[in-house]
Amino acid sequence: MRKPRDFDAELEALNDKSRQLKERKLRQLGELVVATGADTLSIEQLAGLLVAGVESKDSAANESWRKRGAAFFQGTRRAGGSAGTNPSGASADGGGTPPAERQDRA
Repeated sequence: MRKPRDFDAELEALNDKSRQLKERKLRQLGELVVATGADTLSIEQLAGLLVAGVESKDSAANESWRKRGAAFFQGTRRAGGSAGTNPSGASADGGGTPPAERQDRA
């Protein structure tokens, strides 16, 4: 006869894994904020910037942000975390306008 499955133990293991993944996601988002230099913004500015990005319907701006993000990650892997910005904090691509302001101009 087969041993019955312990559904409670399996469910608890899945809940633990889910909790670990959520904590890892939050940690990585915090690391991303620091790596991009966004930790220098006030919490209100950062929230406003993120909300503007999420609400953006401008596909050209969204694609531009995606490309800049991809370039940031490629540069981060090669340069050890300092890609995308220069020491003065301006963006490396020379387009020093924050995404929310670019959206308003479009």
